Amino acid sequence: MQIKDVTNYLEKLAPLSYAEDFDNVGLLVGNYNTEVTGVLVTLDTLEKTVDEAIEKNCNLIISFHPIIFSGLKRLNGNNYVERVVLKAIQNNIAIYAIHTALDNVKQGVSGKMCEVLGLQNPKTLIPKKGTIKKLTTYVPNNNAEKLRNKLFEAGAGNIGNYDNCSFNTTGIGSFKGSDDSNPSLGKKGEQVFAEETCITVTYDSFRESTILKTLFNNHPYEEVAYEIITLNNKNQNIGMGMIGELPKELNEKEFLNFIKETFKTDCIRHSELLQKSIKKVAVLGGSGSFAINAAIKANADAYISADFKYHEFFKAEKKILLLDVGHYESEQFTKNLLVDYLNKKISTFAIILSEESTNPIYYI
Repeated sequence: MQIKDVTNYLEKLAPLSYAEDFDNVGLLVGNYNTEVTGVLVTLDTLEKTVDEAIEKNCNLIISFHPIIFSGLKRLNGNNYVERVVLKAIQNNIAIYAIHTALDNVKQGVSGKMCEVLGLQNPKTLIPKKGTIKKLTTYVPNNNAEKLRNKLFEAGAGNIGNYDNCSFNTTGIGSFKGSDDSNPSLGKKGEQVFAEETCITVTYDSFRESTILKTLFNNHPYEEVAYEIITLNNKNQNIGMGMIGELPKELNEKEFLNFIKETFKTDCIRHSELLQKSIKKVAVLGGSGSFAINAAIKANADAYISADFKYHEFFKAEKKILLLDVGHYESEQFTKNLLVDYLNKKISTFAIILSEESTNPIYYI
């Protein structure tokens, strides 16, 4: 199995097109055609991570955070980023980063937080725009059913809990082929009026190349008329953060102790206690201060994330309990998520959970 086979599985879970524009995801070091000997899964790629990969005969590191975030102008080993990249290249080890692509999928980082907390009925906190597209095409009535079914098979027509969704109207299409044409209906130079079906389907943006290939391969016309529009509709299955409900209400002290135990930390920074029960909980792995207002708007009793600045705690405004559990702590379960997923897909070589802690923050 080659690296591209492994990354294809990962991109079915978390398409790279779902990553934020500022991010740097995908294969950062290495060649997609390299044969894989083993995979090491980690939150961060440090020098000791590369050493661990060497020791365990893994030539592919799957890292949540990208080791190369901004452009590298030189590779002299003058900082930890350059040293990691140099060591990986020298030892023929590839590095793949998934980061916000995994943040933005329902089964991703925040979804895993919901799972470990036992949150029920989890939903996306900030649904993402621009990930749904609409295809409209025109096909002879006799070919409409076949084409429509092929588009469904390719993943078009999925809306939330429903699939095989489309809108169809019939009408009359017209065309006249030039001397260089090869029309499937009528003859060159002949004006043709054909009974056609207009088929409209929506699809996730990452499927576009597959959808278009299916359209062209199954449409009878030499020149396929089609339109693609990017919709502003929010995608309820894609986006940052999640929100769900605890199985039973907890008072604030019980809730804080539960979070300390679950996230394996003795230190939680939190906003003022409000002397109310906690039932509805919003979560977002990593730096999540940008979603405080979204959590309040969603009527969450508490919001768990990381990297809140001093003044951001004032945003609670006695409406919500804000918990900063730490960046590493909020994302610590991501490694397990990826290992469990890949183990279900691949059995030809080892998928290893890194034993090294890459948390750069210590508490006294």
